[in-house]
Amino acid sequence: MARMVPAEEVHRLLDYPSLVEALKRFHLRDIDEALDVHLAQPAPSGRENILLALPAWRRDDALGVKLVTVFPDNEYTGTGLPSVQGVYALFDGRNGEPLALIDGAALTLRKTAGDSATGASFLAREDAAVLLMVGAGAMAPHLIVAHTAVRPSISRVLVWNRTPARAHSLAAGLGIEGVPVEATDDLEEAARAADVISCATMATEPLIKGAWLKPGAHLDLVGSFQKHMRESDDDCIRRARIYMDSRMFTLGRVGDISQPAEAGVMTDDDVAGDLFDLARGVCEGRRAADEITLFKNSGGGHLDLAAARFLMTRLDRERSAADADDGSRALL
Repeated sequence: MARMVPAEEVHRLLDYPSLVEALKRFHLRDIDEALDVHLAQPAPSGRENILLALPAWRRDDALGVKLVTVFPDNEYTGTGLPSVQGVYALFDGRNGEPLALIDGAALTLRKTAGDSATGASFLAREDAAVLLMVGAGAMAPHLIVAHTAVRPSISRVLVWNRTPARAHSLAAGLGIEGVPVEATDDLEEAARAADVISCATMATEPLIKGAWLKPGAHLDLVGSFQKHMRESDDDCIRRARIYMDSRMFTLGRVGDISQPAEAGVMTDDDVAGDLFDLARGVCEGRRAADEITLFKNSGGGHLDLAAARFLMTRLDRERSAADADDGSRALL
């Protein structure tokens, strides 16, 4: 019988240092098939309500599908519901047996932040000191914790949001031992000071300008998951060495890459590599202290599968340890 895995278990077991290492191992082998189905309807605010179905299959290993809804107005209508909700169904790739139904919102938060942190582990400077978080939604605290986990050198976190009160609320409520978290109202000043900039917004016009990026900066773009969405301008593309989590879910699909490509600012050949390349050593990560790097986090069902597999591995280990402990007590 499939195991039900609630959000609390997902967050407890998918700590970011361990998840990042699991994602690196996962990328050592190809994925056999990964697709996405995207349905959308207009929301009252004029934005879109979205249903995503993200199946992925690694033959003789595991397969699964995430069903997730994105209703952006939830955060402003007083429903108390998050904007992202869903469920993940995991199956055994050897025999098709259902293994687990996992809280999809929690898995999405952990997987997405782990994805960005995996990119940063290859690309951000090892002495990065200042992190700027652009956006203060549900994803933001996870990205902050994930980035500080892979770059413990970070000693200051700045948070900017279009609605300043939300940035101040996040900064006041997020406690990271030894790392002050501050809200800022000046995006340009914060971006010019940042060694790592992580963006998780619903922006359709660029927020970060390439002219603001200091030598050695790492830009992590999470929010633009559709062609009409964009968080960075053309100068970011021109100045940075470009990486992404996967070519299959990025090229021609997301605005931060597709729009510059359509404008002739870049071509597919300008992509230095993706996580499959980085994990296997096919391409270099950061090559110099003053190099500017850009990582497009586009997601994809293969990453949900990776996180779900690792989660079940940890649950199985806990169950085995508990069974062994029970057996030992029975002998007493």
